[in-house]
Amino acid sequence: MSLLLRPIRTVMMMALAFATGIGFDRIKHSERCHIAGGSVEAGLCTGENND
Repeated sequence: MSLLLRPIRTVMMMALAFATGIGFDRIKHSERCHIAGGSVEAGLCTGENND
């Protein structure tokens, strides 16, 4: 039985790692946008300074 659950557990861990990476990237993108003086709307940074 353990042999059958191992692939399922591996796929679940890969999905969790992927979701964690996406979340981390969104947080960092938001931080970079706010540092540049913009705001994030629908995943895009708007109103930043381009000097």
